[in-house]
Amino acid sequence: MGKCEQCIIKQFNSLKSLTKDELVRISGCKTSKIVKKGEVIFEEGDSLNGVYCIKDGICKLTKLSANGKDQIIKLVVKGELLGQRSIISDERTNLRATALNDMEVCFIPKNEIIKDLEGNNNFSLDVLRGMARELKEADDIIVNMAQKSVRQRLAEVLININESFGTNEDGTLSVLLSREDFASIVGTATESAIRVLSQFKKEGLISTFGKQIKINDLEGLRRIE
Repeated sequence: MGKCEQCIIKQFNSLKSLTKDELVRISGCKTSKIVKKGEVIFEEGDSLNGVYCIKDGICKLTKLSANGKDQIIKLVVKGELLGQRSIISDERTNLRATALNDMEVCFIPKNEIIKDLEGNNNFSLDVLRGMARELKEADDIIVNMAQKSVRQRLAEVLININESFGTNEDGTLSVLLSREDFASIVGTATESAIRVLSQFKKEGLISTFGKQIKINDLEGLRRIE
């Protein structure tokens, strides 16, 4: 099991603000585990006794809507922390986290995080900054849903996946999402998402290989109105 003070992943989240001694203490009590594709890390409404640091892999955060469908709120990649908001507010989780591919996560007990929040001002400030970024992202999502067309929103999702997660050797997007997932992210019916993706394909903007998608014209996607 790797040591937190030597882990490169800590550079990408609030843990970078901890001292070496604090990281050594956390390293001594954290646990690491492999989460298989499709497995749930935590359910909506769970009481978390700690936070998860994503060492490798990607997961989706979803919210169960009134009509019984899961709405994808965010895709989360390695380096990010899960559950810090629930720990700070001392509330049950508001979202479900599900692995999109095989993941490696480290679990840090709640009492260790609370110690550092109380004793390290830099760490507390970094956590607050992270939560502020998440609020800004949530604001942007609300505005996009209200003001942009399904074509624009779906084009933006493809662009963001390409820029944030990269591609495989064959040029296809490295994140494999179902058509239902795409529909959930942009807030539309699955049939509408399938129809728009088909339009993009006919227009030469993308190519599809089963569920895999390859972007052929990135600038063309940016110009969609």
